[in-house]
Amino acid sequence: MDFQPNYLAILAAALSTFLIGGLWYSPALFGKAWMRENGFTEESLKGSNMFKIFGLAFLLGLIASVNLAMFIGAESDPIMGGLWGFLAGAGWVATFVGTHYLFERKSFTLFLINAGYSIVALTLMGVILAAWK
Repeated sequence: MDFQPNYLAILAAALSTFLIGGLWYSPALFGKAWMRENGFTEESLKGSNMFKIFGLAFLLGLIASVNLAMFIGAESDPIMGGLWGFLAGAGWVATFVGTHYLFERKSFTLFLINAGYSIVALTLMGVILAAWK
């Protein structure tokens, strides 16, 4: 396999997870439902180590971006890159998250929120990685 990474595209794709996540988990979209389904309150979330949370979230997004870039390869166009990202999100991430949620007895609503984020984020990552060669 001849993988020639585009580091700027990988970085941009990883950063896009923050843009999607910031909107997805905001009160404007699913933030209130996500908090309710997790049993969180504004008070319970205070005092969290946000540097650790965001730093590790970025590292995980970077790993996902490199992995998706390797999976997509160099010959993909943006539509196919988006499709590969969608399939990774729906076919792998959502199915495994769903399995965890079944055994953990988490709500279907929380599954839809979190799996939906993964699908949308990976789809956008795929578009970015395939478009920016």
